[in-house]
Amino acid sequence: MKKLIQLVLLFVLFLSLPIQSFASINGAVTTNLGKSNVAVTIRDVESGKIVYSHNGDKLMRPASNMKLISGAAALSILGEDYRFTTDLYMDGTMDGNMLNGNIYIKGSGDPTLKKDDFLEFAKILKRNGIRTVNGHLIGDDTVFSGSTLPPGVDKTDESYYFGARTSAITMSQNDDFDASTIIITAKPGKVGAKPSYTIEPNLSGMVISNQAKTVNKGNKNTLTIKRAYNTNRIIISGNLPQGSSVKEWVTLQDPSKNTMQAIKLTLQSSGIQFSKQSNIKIGKVPQQAKLLYTNESRSLSAIFPAFMKLSNNSIADIMVKAMGKQQLGEGSTVKGVSVLKTYGESLNIPMDNWRFVDGSGLSNLNRITANGLSQLLYEVRQEPYYDTFFNSLPVAGNKERFVGGTLRKRLTNADLQNRIFAKTGYIPNVYTLSGYIKGQSGKQYIFSILLENKANGNLYIDRTMASLVKNL
Repeated sequence: MKKLIQLVLLFVLFLSLPIQSFASINGAVTTNLGKSNVAVTIRDVESGKIVYSHNGDKLMRPASNMKLISGAAALSILGEDYRFTTDLYMDGTMDGNMLNGNIYIKGSGDPTLKKDDFLEFAKILKRNGIRTVNGHLIGDDTVFSGSTLPPGVDKTDESYYFGARTSAITMSQNDDFDASTIIITAKPGKVGAKPSYTIEPNLSGMVISNQAKTVNKGNKNTLTIKRAYNTNRIIISGNLPQGSSVKEWVTLQDPSKNTMQAIKLTLQSSGIQFSKQSNIKIGKVPQQAKLLYTNESRSLSAIFPAFMKLSNNSIADIMVKAMGKQQLGEGSTVKGVSVLKTYGESLNIPMDNWRFVDGSGLSNLNRITANGLSQLLYEVRQEPYYDTFFNSLPVAGNKERFVGGTLRKRLTNADLQNRIFAKTGYIPNVYTLSGYIKGQSGKQYIFSILLENKANGNLYIDRTMASLVKNL
C-alpha cells in the first residue's frame, strides 16, 4: 500500500512539471545530493502546490534555515516597526553637580546598542546637571531570563561571535550587529616584540593576556585572539608577521556586566566621574527612580538585512526571547520557541513532530521538514511584511555584501546571478538552502534543500541549483 501511494504521488508530480524537466531535476538531486540524507521540495510560487518532492516529509536539521521561521514570526508578532528600548534612570538627590544616588540602565535586548548611544547617555546626564555620581551604575536585565548561552553552543564555540550570549543588556560595535562582542585588532610591532592591539569600544571589564610575537614579513600568520572558556580573559597568542594584522570579534563572558563596564568607561571618558565606592551592579530599577531618557533602536525592518543576509545568530536568539516576553510574559528561549510553533500552526503548517530549540538554528536538536519550510515560504507571500522578509534574503552571486550576503560568493555564473533569493545554513555535517528561484523559463518557484552528512555540501547544493535554474 505504501509503495502504491508513493507511485501515485510520483505520478502527480510528473503532471506538475514537463517529464524531461522532472527527470533532469530528479537526476540532479539524487546524483549530487544522494537519496537518503537529503530532503528537497519545490513548489509553484503562485499556487503553492508541490511540483517536486524528495523526502519532503523527512525530519531534518535546518541549521540557519531556522531563521526563516524565527524571522517571519518576529515580523508578524513583534512587527516591522518594533524597536528595542534602553532606558536611563536615576534616583537619589542632587548636591550641586553631584548625584547622591544611582544611575540605572534597563535593557530589552537591543542588539544595535553601540558606543554612540553610550555617548548620548553621557549627554543626557550632563543635561540633567550630573557631573559626578556618588553611587552605583546598575543594569536591569530582567526583561530576559534563563541561560544567556544559546542552546547548541559548546566551549569550543563560545568565544566566537556566532556563539555569543544573549542578554537584555548587550552591545554591538558596527552595523553587522554581532551583539555581545568586542572587536580586537592586533598589529605588528618590531620583530621579536609583542604586537599592539586596539579594542572597540573599550576593555569592557575584560582582561587581555598578550602572549604573541611579531615576526618577519613572509612568515606564517598564526596569531589567534580568543577568550578562555568561561572567563573574562582574552588571550592573544601566536606569530604576527610585519605587514599584516588580525581583527577578531570576541564574545563577552557576561553581556550585562561587560556592557555596563563599557558604558561606565564611556561615561568617564565623557567627563562623568564616579566615586571610589561606585561599583557595577545588576539589579532591578526601583519604582521611585526617575526616567531620564529612552533610547530606541532602529526598526525591526531596518535591522532585518543584517539578520538575514549575514545570518546573525545573536539577533535571532534575541528576537525569540523578545517574542516570549511579549506573548507569554517570559523572555526566555523556551517560551520564545513555543511562540514560533504557535506562529507556524497559525499558517496551517503541519508541524506536530517538528522540534524548535533556538531561533538561530545553531542547535543540532532542531527538526523541520522541507515540505513544511517551503509551505512557510509560500504562506508568507500573503502577509503584509513579505517585502521586508523577501528583500532581506541573500541574492545569489551579487557581490555587494548587504545584497548578496552569505550567497555573494556562490552561484556567481552569469546565468545564475540574481535568480536565487535564499537563506543559507551550515552547522557541522548540515548544509541547507531555502528560498525562491527564477528558472530559465521565467517562472518562479519556492524551494527547500536540507542536506546532512555529506562533505562539501554547499558545492553539491550549488550544482543542484544550477540544474534547477536550467530545468525550471
